Amino acid sequence: MILDVPSTTITSSDGPRPIPLIGMGTATVERHDEVKSAVVEAIKVGYRHFDTAAFYGTEKAVGEAIAEALRTGLLKSRAEVFVTTKLWCNSTERDLVLPALKKSLRNLGLEYVDLYLIHWPLKINHQHMKIPVPKELVTAIDIKAVWEAMEECQNLGLTKSIGVSNFSSRKIQEILAFAKIPPAVNQVEMNPLWQQIQLNEFCKQNHILLVAYSPLASVGNSWGNNSVIECGVLQDIAKSKGKTTAQISLRWLYEQGVGFIVKSFNKERMKQNLDIFDWALTQEELNKISQIPQRKLVYLAGFVVTEPNDVTVEIDSKL
Repeated sequence: MILDVPSTTITSSDGPRPIPLIGMGTATVERHDEVKSAVVEAIKVGYRHFDTAAFYGTEKAVGEAIAEALRTGLLKSRAEVFVTTKLWCNSTERDLVLPALKKSLRNLGLEYVDLYLIHWPLKINHQHMKIPVPKELVTAIDIKAVWEAMEECQNLGLTKSIGVSNFSSRKIQEILAFAKIPPAVNQVEMNPLWQQIQLNEFCKQNHILLVAYSPLASVGNSWGNNSVIECGVLQDIAKSKGKTTAQISLRWLYEQGVGFIVKSFNKERMKQNLDIFDWALTQEELNKISQIPQRKLVYLAGFVVTEPNDVTVEIDSKL
C-alpha cells in the first residue's frame, strides 16, 4: 500500500509549487552503498521528496534510484518527485555557486532540482569535503554575492526554488533586505527536544517554509543519539496512543506546520514514519511536549569545525 503524503506550496520559478511535507534524508557516513536501494524502496512506499547534498556524497545514488524508478514504472515522470540538494561551504562564493549546482546535477543525472539550499552560512577555504574542519579555514560569506548567484541558478531553470539551511532569523533578514527572490525554505535542526518556536514563527511571518532535519535526533547516525527516542514524555504519550515514539515526534512536527526530513533504510520504519496523518495529539499532550527541556544536537562549530570552544562565539555571531 502506498501512503499519501500531504504537501504545502513554496515559491518557485513556476509559481506556487507543491513540496511534500515529509522527505527522505540521505545523509549517511557508513551506508552509502545502501542509499540507492533505500530510495527505490521509499518510492514504493510513497515518499516523493528526497533530500541530498554535495557534502553527503549521495547525489549519484539518489539520481540512480530515480532513474530506476522511472525505467521500471514506479514513477511515471520526473515531475512526480521533489529533489533537494545543497551548496557546500567550499563553494559559497559568487563564481562558484553555479558550477557547484551544475556538478550536483551531473551527479544526480537531472536537468534541474526542485530546491537548492545554501547548506551553512559560512565559507570553508578548502576543497576537501571532510569534517571536522580546522578553524583557520572557516570564514564568513558574502551573503549578498552568494544569494545573487543562487537567484541566477533559479533564473536559469537549474533549480525551481532556492533557500537556506542552518540560518538564523537575523541572517535571513539580511537576505530579505536585498533579495529579488526570497528564500522559499529554511532547513534546520528541529524536534521536540529542540523546538525552534521563535524561528518557526519568524519563517511563517515571512512566508518561508521551515523544514526540520534530525526530527529523531539523527538516531542511528554516528553524529546522532537516542535523546528523542528515549524521551520519557514522548514514550508515555506513545504508549497511551499505541504509537511509536518516533511517530509522536513526527506528528508533533506536522502539527507545528513544518516539513521534515526523516531517514530510515528499514522498510517497515519507512511506512511507520509516513503513518502519522489519521490521528492527532491532544492539547494536554502538546502542553507536555512544550515543557520538555531543550537540547540542541548539531552545534555549528562542534559539528563542522575543530576546537568548538574557540570558534563558537566567532561563528555564531555571523549567523
